[in-house]
Amino acid sequence: MTARFAVVTTRQFDRESRKYLRSHSDFDEHLAYAIEALSGDPYNISRAHPIKKLTAAPAGEGQYRWRSGRFRFRYDVDAKLETVYLKTCSLRRENTY
Repeated sequence: MTARFAVVTTRQFDRESRKYLRSHSDFDEHLAYAIEALSGDPYNISRAHPIKKLTAAPAGEGQYRWRSGRFRFRYDVDAKLETVYLKTCSLRRENTY
């Protein structure tokens, strides 16, 4: 049996998520799915989730990125405390590319 990680949000994440909750009706579904998946497999060992380890991001600034539809969630993992810290969330615009 694998250990379950606690998922904790930061103040910055809370501020950004409130903005998206007001303006995007599907944001809460993406967030709930991400929290459930991250609590079980934050390192994406199963390769079942769209998670990318960011190489240039220092610890504490969101070393991993979860992609869910148009939304991006950046997070860090503290293996000793078995905790995932959601750092930021952002919206990918259609005119990005």
